[in-house]
Amino acid sequence: MNSDFSRRSFVLSGAMAAAASLVPGSATAETGAAEKESGPVRLGLASYTFRNFTRAQMIGFMKELNVYDLNAKDAKDHLPMDPTAEAQALADYKAAGIRLHAAGVISLATDSDDDMRSKFEYVKRAGLTVLVAGDPSPEALPRVEKFTREYDIRVAIHNHGPEDKLWHSPLDILKAVQAMDPRIGCCIDVGHTVRAGTDVVEAIHAAGPRLFNIHMKDLTDFHAKESQVAVGDGKMPVRGIFEALIAMKYQGFVDLEYEVHPDDPMPGVSKSFAFMRGVLAGMGYPAQTA
Repeated sequence: MNSDFSRRSFVLSGAMAAAASLVPGSATAETGAAEKESGPVRLGLASYTFRNFTRAQMIGFMKELNVYDLNAKDAKDHLPMDPTAEAQALADYKAAGIRLHAAGVISLATDSDDDMRSKFEYVKRAGLTVLVAGDPSPEALPRVEKFTREYDIRVAIHNHGPEDKLWHSPLDILKAVQAMDPRIGCCIDVGHTVRAGTDVVEAIHAAGPRLFNIHMKDLTDFHAKESQVAVGDGKMPVRGIFEALIAMKYQGFVDLEYEVHPDDPMPGVSKSFAFMRGVLAGMGYPAQTA
């Protein structure tokens, strides 16, 4: 469809696709978790969105949303650091058809072999190849690089906007790691990126092959963290973001991280997925199924 496809139509088509996926016996519902997501942009969920809910509750929400790809964090009991508890979580996700593709945000603020190895072992036990990292200092990056090479795990450093003392923008991360192992790169949080004054589409292109994860959110005011709303209700250039990812043949996930209304996130989460699916439908790509 052409670029004049309206915002309302995006939401409508996405909502229709989402509704169809929940109808018992529908073609979409029958696919369940057996199929990979179709289309060039894969949508997932950051488990921090449901930080006030248990793993079992989150699995129920994900099935309701028809979202089966998860970036899990050690929040509540989503993906515990303890090996025995982690194994039980992995078994629960497998039984529910939930696929984990990344873990994080995981703090790498402690610059020591013991602490860093424990974080890489945690990700390795989960069978993951992407560690979304928070707060590694520039001085700790050589140690990060050492473990990245040893474990063959990509490290996606997460930017946290103007408040972040180290990594305001993905561009700060790229500058610091440009001469390092190519498995060290970015998790671009689009909300924090725009608040840092960085054009998020340009940042995606700049990251290129060092872009390993996206945290998606929306804001009504690019200077105010507290202005977060459901995706589609703010000013985030969602279509431009998707176009940039498609152009660069991005292989990772776009994970919704809805940080507002933590005690009742489902209305905003449902609306966000409906809008994103609608945008993709408006670009001529089929609704993603599972």
